Amino acid sequence: INAVLHAATLHKPHVATHTQQQFVDTNISGTLALLEAASAAGVRAFVFTSTTSVYSKTVAHVSGATGQPAWVDETTRPAPKNIYGVTKMAAEGLCGLHLALNRLPVVVLRTSRFFHEPDDDEDARAAFADANSKVNEFLYRRVDVEDIVQAQLLAMLKAPQLVAAHRASATATPGTAPTF
Repeated sequence: INAVLHAATLHKPHVATHTQQQFVDTNISGTLALLEAASAAGVRAFVFTSTTSVYSKTVAHVSGATGQPAWVDETTRPAPKNIYGVTKMAAEGLCGLHLALNRLPVVVLRTSRFFHEPDDDEDARAAFADANSKVNEFLYRRVDVEDIVQAQLLAMLKAPQLVAAHRASATATPGTAPTF
C-alpha cells in the first residue's frame, strides 16, 4: 500500500440520525486506526478529507453580522458548531500528531459539501425540492465531486514533497521559507 485516501466519515446530514458517540467512534477512532495502520505500513501518502464545517460558527458570525457570505481561507479561525465539525477537527489533530511523531506524509483537505444526501436543515428541505437545493448549494458552497477527486489525487502525489517542505520549514532559519 503506497497511499491512503481517507474520506470515510459520518458527516453533517448524519447529525440528526446518529449519536455523538457514533461520530467519535467513526470520525476520531476510525481515523486513528487508519493512521496507525498507515504509519506501521510506511505508506508514502495519507490524505485526510476534512470539512469546511470546522468554520461553521465563524462563518455564521461573520455572515450574520454583515448579511454577506463569509470568505474562508487559511487565516480563518476554525470554530465548529456541531459534533461533526468537532470530530473532524480532532481527527485533523491526530493527522498532525502522526506527521510529527511518525513522519507519516499527511495532507488534510478541508472540502465543501459534495455528498448526495438531502440537506439536514428541515427548513431548507421544506422550502426547496432536493435537486433545487443542490443547485443552490453549487452556487454558494457546494463543490463538484470531480474536483474533490482531482484534489485527492494531487494531494496523494504531492504529499511526500509537502511533508519534506513542512519539515524543512519547521527547522528553517526564522524569516526564511522552504523552496518547493
